[in-house]
Amino acid sequence: MKENWFINFTPFKGDIETTPVAMNEYLPAGQSVILGLQHTFAMFGATVLAPLLMGFDPSLTILLSGIGTILFFLITGGRVPSYLGGSFAFIGAVIAVTGYSGSGLNPNIGIALGAIIVCGLFYALMGLVVMKTGSKWMENLLPPVVAGAIIMIVGLNLAPGAIKAVAGNAFDTWMALLTAMCIGGVAVFTKGMLRRLLLLVGIIIAYLAYFVLANVLGLGKPIDFAPVANAAWFGLPTFHQPEFQLNAILLILPIAFILIAENLAHFKVVSEMTGKNITPYMGRAFLADGLCTSMSGAAGGTGLTTYAENIGVMAATRIYSTVVFVIAGLAAILLGLSPKFGAVISTLPAAILTGTSMIVFGLIVIAGAKIWIENKVDFTQNGNIIVASVTVIMGAGNYSIYIGSLDLGGITTATFAGILLNLVFNRKKKQKEAVTENMLAEKS
Repeated sequence: MKENWFINFTPFKGDIETTPVAMNEYLPAGQSVILGLQHTFAMFGATVLAPLLMGFDPSLTILLSGIGTILFFLITGGRVPSYLGGSFAFIGAVIAVTGYSGSGLNPNIGIALGAIIVCGLFYALMGLVVMKTGSKWMENLLPPVVAGAIIMIVGLNLAPGAIKAVAGNAFDTWMALLTAMCIGGVAVFTKGMLRRLLLLVGIIIAYLAYFVLANVLGLGKPIDFAPVANAAWFGLPTFHQPEFQLNAILLILPIAFILIAENLAHFKVVSEMTGKNITPYMGRAFLADGLCTSMSGAAGGTGLTTYAENIGVMAATRIYSTVVFVIAGLAAILLGLSPKFGAVISTLPAAILTGTSMIVFGLIVIAGAKIWIENKVDFTQNGNIIVASVTVIMGAGNYSIYIGSLDLGGITTATFAGILLNLVFNRKKKQKEAVTENMLAEKS
């Protein structure tokens, strides 16, 4: 019997205090709205920060993330609980292809947008292949040792640029450190939902401190609130036209493998939390994420990906209903349609963005290491040591291979190197695993 595209939704009838809410269950409207807003705020800090670091419009990215989340729900048939937010994986490559200086709107945004569209389409194509053939080959191509290394290099590659932004300015240097301390304080010394909103709450505290030190005491460059006063409460954000350049496309296209690695980790975590195997819907998720990334790039937004922050909210609440994410998407759309909200975001000083970057880029590195730990990657095996060490150093050092005049960039080069090195140096290990599996199959 052919499976329906959409999951069969039923009302939740248990005690919400003691019983988890399944993916196919829904709560009363009032509770659902509150839970949806909670997910919106959980993704908020990172989805605001990602476009700012690339010179994109945060309001537009939030609007498109809301639309993308709803499309993801429709394409996956409500079978995968996820919010699609702005991806940090694109930052290094976007800065490389556009030459973005780190302040204001990216003047070469169109070049990046064209490449993001193509990257999304390639990712969607991988989704169609997985839907047809299954996900085993993809998991073999990106085993934990490779996936962890690829995710780590995104944070390590971006670190020098983040620190350079405040170099030579004593006030900004100290404010960046204070910002990191504020976010760290929220992460360590608070509990519950407040801790889940560590980026948002930490940035607000640092922003208030900056205002007092710069605007009141005159110790640094004051925040200019004129754009906020002049902005309308409601209106459409500015859309941008993509441009297609081969060099930029080839540099950003491999980011699809990083998004796949992130999504593989997302599926494993959600399957463990819910007790439901959602791996059969991995192809749908890749297809949805890829199409939404292309949609976002076509309108002027960043690439989109599934968000760990929202996994954290699900882990804390034990509410996995996918209906909640539709509400979160609608809330994000409303925020994205407020120019006043976008103007407030634009007043964030460079020092606060740098301090936040220290935390965020560090968290990306740790996320890669967590993949190694949780999957018990054996570093007594020389193959794993070579794959991980070479990939990480190539990415962190921005080692780039040129093909003619084409610069592949550090992240792209390291990504392909990690995949290739694993195929070469861990080939015998895979053969032994295959033999073991066959022997077990014969015994059973």
